[in-house]
Amino acid sequence: MIKLLGRMTSVGFAALVFIVGPASAQSYLGASLQPFVVLGGTAVTCAGGATFTGVVGVSPATSAAVTGFPGLCPNPSGGIQGTPAADPAQANLLTAFGTLAGHPCDATVGPDLAGLTLVPGTYCVNAAPSNLTGTVQLDAQGNPNAVWVFEMTSTLITSVGSTVSVINGGNACGAQWLVNSSATINSGSTFLGNIVALTNITMNGNLTGRALARNGAVTIAGGGGSFAACGAFATSGPPLPFPIFGALGGGGGFGGGAGIPTLSQWAMILLASILAIAGFAALRRRLP
Repeated sequence: MIKLLGRMTSVGFAALVFIVGPASAQSYLGASLQPFVVLGGTAVTCAGGATFTGVVGVSPATSAAVTGFPGLCPNPSGGIQGTPAADPAQANLLTAFGTLAGHPCDATVGPDLAGLTLVPGTYCVNAAPSNLTGTVQLDAQGNPNAVWVFEMTSTLITSVGSTVSVINGGNACGAQWLVNSSATINSGSTFLGNIVALTNITMNGNLTGRALARNGAVTIAGGGGSFAACGAFATSGPPLPFPIFGALGGGGGFGGGAGIPTLSQWAMILLASILAIAGFAALRRRLP
């Protein structure tokens, strides 16, 4: 009986290898922040031409600092929040900023990313009058879980008509942009990913992702932007592993990172059951 229980334990732990899934690339944002498509520190202003899937909020300012809804812009699908409701999201944003900043860079590129094709990894990008004057391609290399982290040493600025595109099976939500100052996405730009900025974000172009500002304002000045939240409001696509310790693969190329393993609810139940059985077996063994 004891041997049988031991075998069951071994099989159970082996099964966990298949049940445990990679953490979502959005998990670093924190549960309170994930529903937000736009979050500002001081104000959020919409001047027209954009729709929002997700929550629009501001913290530590009140919801009165969110203007342009409805009227110039339709109400966001997730509603509008200010302090204190949005305070946990802003706290999550502080943590997310530190998490991205803690990534070691695999390479320094740019400062103009136009014309580059980048495989998954963590990239440092220096300041410039424009960080994107044309098209940058993010090559997932057939991996739907591909993740790119861009650490902007200062500002993030795109030129009119510039484009970020994901090719070869990737997902827009895999791109994370850490901005150590302010971000400006100019008119006609097609931009992908989560923008996590220290101060202000000004959007004149299209964004699929999130605009998240820690200490400043988010201004949507038109341009036909369509804001679609990644993660909590995504309609399709697999979870994305988030590389915590850089993404430089052992084979000399950039890898997607191993991600953080997490247990599903059923995996936790299975693990608890296995440990309980093993403990009971050990106790029976010691009893006379």
